[in-house]
Amino acid sequence: MISNSSFTVEPWAVRETGLRSELLPQSESVFALSNGHVGWRGNLDEGEPHGLPGSYLNGVYELRPLPYAEAGYGYPESGQTVINVTNGKLIRLLVDDEPFDLRYGQLRSHERVLDLRSGQLNRTCEWTSPAGTTVRIRSTRLVSLTQRSIAGIAYEVEPLDAEVRVVIQSELVANEELPRAAGDPRVASVLDSPLEPEEHFARDARLRLMHRTRNSRLLVAAAADHSVQGPDNMRSSSESADDVARFTVTARLSPGQTLRMEKLVAYGWSAERSLPAVRDQVEAALAGAGSTGWQDLVQEQRAYLDDFWARADVEVDGDTEIQQAVRFGLFHVLQAGARAERRAIPAKGLTGSGYDGHSFWDTETFVLPLLTYTSPEAVAEALRWRHSTLPAARERAELLGLRGASFPWRTIEGSECSAYWPAGTGAFHVNADIAAAVALYTETTGDHEFERQTGLELLVETARLWHSLGHHDPHGRFHIDGVTGPDEYSAIADDNTYTNLMAQANLRAAADAVERHVDDGLALGVDEEETAGWRDAAEAMTIPYNDALGVHEQSAGYTRHQLWNFRETPPEDYPLMLNYPYFDLYRKQVVKQADLVLAMYLCPDAFDAGDKARNFAYYEALTVRDSSLSASCQAVAAAEVGHLRLAYDYLGEAALMDLNDLENNTRDGLHIASLAGAWTALVAGFGGMRRHSGTLDFTPRLPERISRLAFTVQVRGRRLRVEVTDAQACYTLLEGEPLEIRHGGVPLTVTDKAPQIRPVRPVEPGPEPEQPWGRRPKHRS
Repeated sequence: MISNSSFTVEPWAVRETGLRSELLPQSESVFALSNGHVGWRGNLDEGEPHGLPGSYLNGVYELRPLPYAEAGYGYPESGQTVINVTNGKLIRLLVDDEPFDLRYGQLRSHERVLDLRSGQLNRTCEWTSPAGTTVRIRSTRLVSLTQRSIAGIAYEVEPLDAEVRVVIQSELVANEELPRAAGDPRVASVLDSPLEPEEHFARDARLRLMHRTRNSRLLVAAAADHSVQGPDNMRSSSESADDVARFTVTARLSPGQTLRMEKLVAYGWSAERSLPAVRDQVEAALAGAGSTGWQDLVQEQRAYLDDFWARADVEVDGDTEIQQAVRFGLFHVLQAGARAERRAIPAKGLTGSGYDGHSFWDTETFVLPLLTYTSPEAVAEALRWRHSTLPAARERAELLGLRGASFPWRTIEGSECSAYWPAGTGAFHVNADIAAAVALYTETTGDHEFERQTGLELLVETARLWHSLGHHDPHGRFHIDGVTGPDEYSAIADDNTYTNLMAQANLRAAADAVERHVDDGLALGVDEEETAGWRDAAEAMTIPYNDALGVHEQSAGYTRHQLWNFRETPPEDYPLMLNYPYFDLYRKQVVKQADLVLAMYLCPDAFDAGDKARNFAYYEALTVRDSSLSASCQAVAAAEVGHLRLAYDYLGEAALMDLNDLENNTRDGLHIASLAGAWTALVAGFGGMRRHSGTLDFTPRLPERISRLAFTVQVRGRRLRVEVTDAQACYTLLEGEPLEIRHGGVPLTVTDKAPQIRPVRPVEPGPEPEQPWGRRPKHRS
């Protein structure tokens, strides 16, 4: 999109200088605002034209049946789909009885700006009605990061050439008509009128609608209040019905006069509380926001983001497009989790209904590491949500004949929603991914109270799963068979290297945590014999290796599979999963997304430098990147083995996944994990950040195009700034006690007295690796 002439490249904003109707679906995702609890897509204030209307509440879903041609034991009986809840964004305008609609009259100018520092979406346009009257319209929209239930809009209209009669209609609307989904299975199922009316109310400037979902029986409430400034001739009224509540203001305006409406909207929902309790909740939230006032809400938002950028900003000199994109990504990752508070962080955040609004392993593997180093409180809340779903995970494990807990492949409220067993239940690695997120958070923050109350049980139950899922062979080696790793083009494989290495780390982390919290471990039924069994399994874990090729196997026997015929695969056949049977994909060497390459990043101590170079070259030639999760991992690996130009190209793909709509599905919502992956590609790739035995180690190196890279991470109450140029790396302690780190494996201590400066040493890469025919990333030079 930013390659389109309507979009500018600038460091702290995404600006659209002219409305392009064909880009409305994508821009609605790009301009979406949320706080992890409430999400508003960037639809036009007047509601039409639109690509996909979207107002979301995290955790609000509808149940739908999962039909099977042949039912099987253990298959989920129903799925969960995020729904479009009550739309509080709508503000309609009539100018001398002509509705403001961009499809009619003359649009003289139109600009929208997503301001990444203020957290606001600003819109300014000038429009001449079919009758010839010209008005200027300004609006500012925010979803509050400080008041969790609140969103709001400030809306102004001003005549430019003659006196006009204007009517502003501010609405709450439920059960909006949605466009029908295409055949792509990644697009959410459309549910018609999922909300049953419970109560409606309108009095003076106050509106409220309450509904209940038809099948999941969740109670949803939305309330709005308004403040209006304008001429003395203003008149107002309000009305409501089952699915709409409306506040109307009329006035006559002369040029130079302005009619301004400030609209605050409060949302709430519950699966358990009564209708009066949820009604009181939204009314109280609205009262709180009203006492704060619009201007103070704006100031609170700016202060919140000032603090965030002080600890999270990444500076990139030499590439303005990447600079904009990485800040755009950081902003949306923050929005996805800032106030989720014991709810999931969905793969699309709250920017669209893609993937049915489900949360996957993406959250723990790609999103939570970024938040761990920048907004750790959001990580604790996300993991507390996982902990709250333990009953369902234990039930699932028991159904599968296993011990411990088996967390779902995709879900909203904790139950498995995947109807396809090989890529769903078979992807047990999600359990180790959750454990890794727990270990990283506790190690990075030192939050031992969280570990004792929440993390320990997650580690214990996932360790029990691995110990029961795997087995020792007659030679004592431990195997985990019949699983699916991150690469979804290879399913139900034995000894997937990624899965085994992550399970190994899971088992060790659980045993270590029990040793730190012996009494709490005993309360969970863990004794020395059980932890010894975990350590034995970890020590004996099988890691497949092909001696003849000198590379690790993605899974046992993988390298003997037939190679996919890439040269006879036309470009229009990608992604392969939409054009070829999974049977054909599963039995050949073709990789959807980084699998073993991701293992080299997450488990770096399991591979030496030679292994990494050979493995990267081998799997680079097989990986088609039909997943948005892949490019950032490949960027990290390419940078480590010295292929900096290739790493830079992959950085561009990860960072611009949505701004350039590279997978042609940004209309359904943003790819939150890929946006987080841009941070990973910069910080772990070119910044070379790894964690070894609890200590941060940096081995930075920059590609030619980037002249300077600077970022900040939080570690155990310290704030460390890293600044890298071609020649040197500078480490500055901005806050906290002295910090022990490593530069290129050499220990050093950073204090607040003076920065530590070390030289950047180049690496000699091997031969340039090949990609599958036609799948090389776009070259950024």
